[in-house]
Amino acid sequence: MRRAKYDLEERTAKFGESIILFCKNLDRNAIVNPLINQIIRSATSVGANYMEANGSSSKKDFQYKIYICKKEIQETKHWLRMIAVSNPERKEELRILWNEAHELTLIFQKITSTLKSQS
Repeated sequence: MRRAKYDLEERTAKFGESIILFCKNLDRNAIVNPLINQIIRSATSVGANYMEANGSSSKKDFQYKIYICKKEIQETKHWLRMIAVSNPERKEELRILWNEAHELTLIFQKITSTLKSQS
């Protein structure tokens, strides 16, 4: 059986990688350092939790992990906004990352609402 072109595991991993690569090129200072630490944790957590969801042992566990994915991607959007304030010259790159985070938020919101309606 062939895998679908749309692969959320791959998409969430690529998103985390994009955040890491973006952060590697930021100038480090007392304001930006904590923001980098926060965003890397939340952005990479999305993919890790999605992988855990796919390996979950029950529907309840799957639902919980997807909910965590949604929370982490929403947190990531917050940190993107804070980095935009501290690095206004990078706003266009941040807008692209924020748009992907927003799309992922909508995907995880749809999954959680579908799961809730099936309960």
